[in-house]
Amino acid sequence: MAAGREASVAILDEEVLGTVEIRPRRAFYDYAAKYQSGDTQYLVPPSFGADIDGPCQDAARRAYLALGCKGHARVDVRIDEAGRPWVLEVNTLPGMTGTSLLPKIAAHRGMDYATLVERILDTAALRE
Repeated sequence: MAAGREASVAILDEEVLGTVEIRPRRAFYDYAAKYQSGDTQYLVPPSFGADIDGPCQDAARRAYLALGCKGHARVDVRIDEAGRPWVLEVNTLPGMTGTSLLPKIAAHRGMDYATLVERILDTAALRE
């Protein structure tokens, strides 16, 4: 297993919705771990505390803003053994399927799929 932890932070219109911790049973969270094996765990909320989650969310939001993102995004973060977050990528068109992480995080916040989609559409309509 690779050192550190993997997480993803959902952002909607500059607001952090939450974090999901990703625990693959394979050595890496690759295509097979995400789409084929079915044995990856997604923990919402994450098992780590606010002392790690807070900096993850802050780093994700700063990356979102620094890149000039609008609307929804999902920011992938790697947390090193010292608990420091490292932004891996910002997904400006994250998946919206049954296995996607943004809807999982939104659901934990009490936002059903239809409401999430409406909020995404509302933010897009404001930008025309």
